[in-house]
Amino acid sequence: METETLAAAQAIDFSAWGLFLRATLTVKLVMLALLLSSFWSWAIIIQKHMAFRIARSRAKTFDREFWSGEPLDGLFDQIANAPRSAIDRVFIAGMAEWRRSHREDGRLIGGAMDRIDRSMDVAIAKEAEAQASGLSVLATIGATAPFVGLFGTVWGIMTAFIDIAEQQNTNLAVVAPGIAEALMATGLGLFAAIPAVIFYNKLSSDGDRIVAGYETFADEFATILSRQLDS
Repeated sequence: METETLAAAQAIDFSAWGLFLRATLTVKLVMLALLLSSFWSWAIIIQKHMAFRIARSRAKTFDREFWSGEPLDGLFDQIANAPRSAIDRVFIAGMAEWRRSHREDGRLIGGAMDRIDRSMDVAIAKEAEAQASGLSVLATIGATAPFVGLFGTVWGIMTAFIDIAEQQNTNLAVVAPGIAEALMATGLGLFAAIPAVIFYNKLSSDGDRIVAGYETFADEFATILSRQLDS
């Protein structure tokens, strides 16, 4: 009897593909959803990593141009119609308001600095929103994927016990496939969730640092304009 049971168990395909094909429709849908979630999260991770890398590079380029000693009006005229980066748009927002705040006689309209600060704050808020786009998807996948996998596991184990009851047989050949299919759903849930959680935390931190750089620049730029106003 044990020899027959062992031979039957060895004949079963326990590969990932074999377990997927043998799973019930519900468990198959759970597995497919988790795989799609994993691909989706990795696509976001790669896209955000590249976008943040470009943003940091362009911020360094702009920083060199801004502090090069060239007139700020010239820099504004150069990039106003075709901003290359987020920090360009912050600078344009502040500089455009600075120009609009001048009367025809060259004097400034009252409250100019407050309006300039608000203009740059609005530009930074828009860029921060753009930086955070997609991260909510990673947070959702990281939070829900383990529970979706657990649902597939519970459903698979329930189906396995139903098969045991119908066949009235508890040997390895009957029990092992159903349990393996069920546990595979949990494994896929963790496979999708762990990278999503790790990179959500990392990318959120990277995005916060980039936005903090924009805020620091806005403060420095406002200080320069305030100094010109006082003089």
